[in-house]
Amino acid sequence: MRTGAGVDSARRSGRGRTVAVLVLVALGAVIPLFGPSAALRGTGEADVPGTGGIGLLRAVLFAALSISVGELFVRRLARSVPGAPPAAPRGWSTAANSAGFVAALGLASVVATGNLVPDGLADIDVGGLYDSRDGKLALLEVNAFLAAALCAASGRPGTQVWPLAAVMVAEALRAHPTTEYSPLVGSGLTLVHLVCASLWTGGLLHALRTLRRWRGAEAGAALLGRYARVAAVLLAGTAATGVCSSLRRMPPGTILEQLTDTAYGRVLLAKVILMAGVAVLALWARIRLARAEDPLTACSPARAEVYALGVVIAVSGLLTALPVPIRW
Repeated sequence: MRTGAGVDSARRSGRGRTVAVLVLVALGAVIPLFGPSAALRGTGEADVPGTGGIGLLRAVLFAALSISVGELFVRRLARSVPGAPPAAPRGWSTAANSAGFVAALGLASVVATGNLVPDGLADIDVGGLYDSRDGKLALLEVNAFLAAALCAASGRPGTQVWPLAAVMVAEALRAHPTTEYSPLVGSGLTLVHLVCASLWTGGLLHALRTLRRWRGAEAGAALLGRYARVAAVLLAGTAATGVCSSLRRMPPGTILEQLTDTAYGRVLLAKVILMAGVAVLALWARIRLARAEDPLTACSPARAEVYALGVVIAVSGLLTALPVPIRW
């Protein structure tokens, strides 16, 4: 039985997490919506109408992918932990995939109006989506998220891995048009980046939710340790592919100039700084996991890592909506 002090502590902790989540959601909306004007200030680049909305939709899409993919990943890890309690947190995949479906639908409507924000339903040419590569990829993402939501709500949620994989492939191809130099190389880098980032971010979120459900069971440390070993590889993969993708768009001789003089470069620099902070939090959590008397004290920096990764997702959504300074 919990003491009165224990109950008060749990309530304060719960309120603190609620406030942190609300702040994170607000940042997740503010960064893509108001980030373009701040990033473009003084660069001389034109502000494309609808950039903020598109950035927000992409951030929602990336978050939906991360939640669903990470949930599948950690559930599989949890089943391999000896003595793991049967309790599991309620799945968020159905809601996440539904949000991804709405975001993909919104992005498809933009493509259907010639990459312009539609003023009304009459402006949307749905049939025109079948006539272009971007339109077909947008439709694939819409249908794949819908299929993933249905799979998640069914008795076999593991089957959603296939439509989620289709979303990632479509997003990787969309990010690199055929006019780009070596588009398949760029798409391959983006695909690996998406997979690693989604497993890392969504996996950590679901791992922490699982540990909370297990309420300090000894298997919790084992689960966190297994996740940490894989996360080290995922962090390296995310960083390596991100650097390579950026170098392809900004040759070494122009990087410093573009990081400060273009909107894309400025947002990219902000993302790099955030990722450096995330890496420090990840290292802190791993050190606690390995050396602390109670390995579960690693949950505190891990929670901060999740919040920081949420901000990174919002910045990533904004980054994908901004014009690339150099196209090959």
